[in-house]
Amino acid sequence: MSLGRRFLSIASASAAPYSVDFSIIAGGGGGGSGNATQTSAGGGGGGAGGYRNSYNSEASGGGTSAESSLTFEPGTTYTITVGGAGAGNGNANTTGSRGGTSSVIGGTISHTTVGGGGGDGGGGGGNALTGGSGGGGGSSNSAGTIGQGSAGGTGANGGSRGGGGGGGAGQIGGAGTTSAGGNGGQGVISTISGSSIYVAGGAGGGSGGSNTNNGASTSGGGGRGGHISLAPTTGTVYKGGGGGGGGNSTSSSNYTGVAGGGGVVYLMIPTSDYTGTTSGSPTVSTSGSNTRLKFTGSGSYTA
Repeated sequence: MSLGRRFLSIASASAAPYSVDFSIIAGGGGGGSGNATQTSAGGGGGGAGGYRNSYNSEASGGGTSAESSLTFEPGTTYTITVGGAGAGNGNANTTGSRGGTSSVIGGTISHTTVGGGGGDGGGGGGNALTGGSGGGGGSSNSAGTIGQGSAGGTGANGGSRGGGGGGGAGQIGGAGTTSAGGNGGQGVISTISGSSIYVAGGAGGGSGGSNTNNGASTSGGGGRGGHISLAPTTGTVYKGGGGGGGGNSTSSSNYTGVAGGGGVVYLMIPTSDYTGTTSGSPTVSTSGSNTRLKFTGSGSYTA
């Protein structure tokens, strides 16, 4: 009698989905350029790039709570896009550009942040751009995106008005007055980088006439506004800060609105699930039981 063999087939279990925390910051908006006549208006500050966050129960932009973490499916590739800075404009009296969009997209996930709005030019007319946070205005302000940022500040009425400050993730931009540019809106605290820093701050508006009261730079990387004898400053890179609005000046370096700061995307992945399959050369580091990916340019991660 022959003895048969019994074979036991063991199927390997499929890898399970896992949770990933994120921080997504879009590019900051460019500042509006002031008037070049020295008797007129300053430009509005650029708005901060939109900000969404799930890490450490920290707030997202616009006064909203932290979001839920993402669920990554093994084998799925997630495309990371990092928004560039919105440009200023070398021509007097013109609106700055909106910053670039940042996102994490793959499978059923599509998380996007909107670039910061460009500040209004010194001529007013309400031409500030909407965005993640709105650009600072001339005669009117511009809106931010719900869950990502705040509105820009309104500019003052009158020929020698100051431009409004750009909105920040944590605060509406300050209003311009007849004697000063509005301050940029504050950013919010973020710790996903490993340090406690402010991100996504709006920029100050430029002052009008012969006034030297430019809108201030902000916590969160927003630049300062310019005035008759002072150039505005750019937003801080990897914080999505807005670019400063130009002052009212005959000097092109002082009346020209400047660029915002580029965005950044962070992913915090459990090290036990991390595959190491990436593109775009993100910076890889560890934080406790997690692996941190910092994307300063576009790339991908395969779960």
